[in-house]
Amino acid sequence: MERLKKQTIAQKEKAILVAVALNGRGGLEEELDELTALADTAGADVVGVLTQTRKEVDPAYFIGRGKAEELARMCAELGSDLVIFNHDLTPAQVRNLEKLLNIRVIDRTELILDIFAKRARTKQAMLQVELAQLQYQLPRLRRMWQHLSRLGGGIGTRGPGETQLEVDQRRAKKRIADLQRQLQEIQHQTTARVKSRKEKELFTIALVGYTNVGKSTLMNALTDAGVFVEDRLFATLDATTRVLHLFEGHKVLLTDTIGFIRKLPHHLISSFHATLEEVRAADLLLHVVDVSHPELDEQIKIVEQTLKEIDAGDKPIILVLNKADKLPNDWDKEAIARRYPNAVLVSALTGEGIDKLLLRIQGEFERMRVVSIKANLALWAQSLIAFIYRNGVVRKILYDTDYVMLEADMERPFAERLQKQVSEMGAGEVTLLNSSATKFSNSKRLQ
Repeated sequence: MERLKKQTIAQKEKAILVAVALNGRGGLEEELDELTALADTAGADVVGVLTQTRKEVDPAYFIGRGKAEELARMCAELGSDLVIFNHDLTPAQVRNLEKLLNIRVIDRTELILDIFAKRARTKQAMLQVELAQLQYQLPRLRRMWQHLSRLGGGIGTRGPGETQLEVDQRRAKKRIADLQRQLQEIQHQTTARVKSRKEKELFTIALVGYTNVGKSTLMNALTDAGVFVEDRLFATLDATTRVLHLFEGHKVLLTDTIGFIRKLPHHLISSFHATLEEVRAADLLLHVVDVSHPELDEQIKIVEQTLKEIDAGDKPIILVLNKADKLPNDWDKEAIARRYPNAVLVSALTGEGIDKLLLRIQGEFERMRVVSIKANLALWAQSLIAFIYRNGVVRKILYDTDYVMLEADMERPFAERLQKQVSEMGAGEVTLLNSSATKFSNSKRLQ
C-alpha cells in the first residue's frame, strides 16, 4: 500500500503557479491559497510560485517578456510539467508562453473546468462540463492544431480545400449543438419537476455558498441525506433534493447545489443552467459560509454577486455561519453575533446550532406560507375536518349541536383550497386570519 501511495505521488504533475497584482490590487496571498487548493484538487503538486505587480496586462505574455524568461528559468530549475495562471489568458498569450517555456500553460478557467470534468459523475453533470469545455476550447483550437496542412492531395483534390483546424472547429460546433440539445431536454425535465412542486404547493429551500464551506455536511445534518462529503473544492456538482422535517409536522424540500467561487467561468454558469434552476425556483435560500475562513466577507460578497448573475439575488436568505467547531476556544462568539446580527452560528459536523437554524427556517416558512384559520364546519363534513388535520396544526376544536369550530395553522395554499371546498360543498365557512405567530421554543422536531 505504501509503495502504491509513493507511486501515485510520483505521477502527480509538478506545477508552478503565477499570479499578478494589477494596479496594486491586494488579496494576492488569499488568491494564491485558493489557486493552490484548486491545483491540489486537480491532482497537481505545486513546486513553485511566481508573482508580479503590473499596471496593465502584457498583450504577448500577460506578465511581460522579462518575467516570462524568469519563469522559463524557474521551470527548468524545478523540473515543472505545468504552469497555472490565476487569470484568464488569451489564445495568443498561451501560445507565446508555451513556445518560450516549452511546457504546458493553462489558465484559471481551464483548471476549474478540468476539476469539474474530474468530479462529474451523473450524465447531466458530464454533459454540462463537456459543453463548458468545448465552448472554452473552440477559440483556442489553433493552439491544439499547429499544423494547417490541407487534407488530401494530388489530382482531383486541388482547390480551396479545408484545413485540419477548420475540420475540428466544425466538429466542435456540431458537438456543442448536440450537447445543447441534450441539455435543453434535461432543462425541460427540470422545469417540469420544479413546476410540479409548485403545483403541489411544496415549499423549497436551496443551499448556496462558496465551495467547500460545508453545504453537503449541513444537508446531511438536517436530512440524513447521505450526500457525498469531502474536504476539497467542488466535491458536489449535482443538485440533491431531500425532505426536511420542521417542527409541528411541517415538511419542506431542501436542495444541495454546487459551490460558487471567485471568477467562476461564465461557460460553467451557462452550462449548469438546469442545476442552477433549483436555486432560482427556491422559496428560501440558506447561504452557508465558513465562519473560520479569513476571507469570510469576500466570499459572502462573491456568492451574492453570483446569485445576482443567475437572477436569484432577490430571494429571502438566511445566513448560516458554519464550522463553528473550527473557531478558537477564546473566540468571541458574541462579537460574531453583533457583526452578523441576522445570521445563525452552527457546526454541521458536531450539530451545534442546528435546532436554532431549524427554528429560523420554521419562522421564515411561517412568515411566508402559514396563516391562522377559523372554521365553522357542518358535522357531516368529516372529510374537510380530516383535511385540516392532515395539512395543518389544530390549535382548538369545539363541538356544537350542528357545527364544529376549529382554529388551526395551515399553509396558505392549503387554507385557500379548504376555503374553496367548504364554499362549493356549502359546509360552513372558513376565515383566513393573520400569519401564524406560534412559538416553537418548547416543540420537538418530528421525524
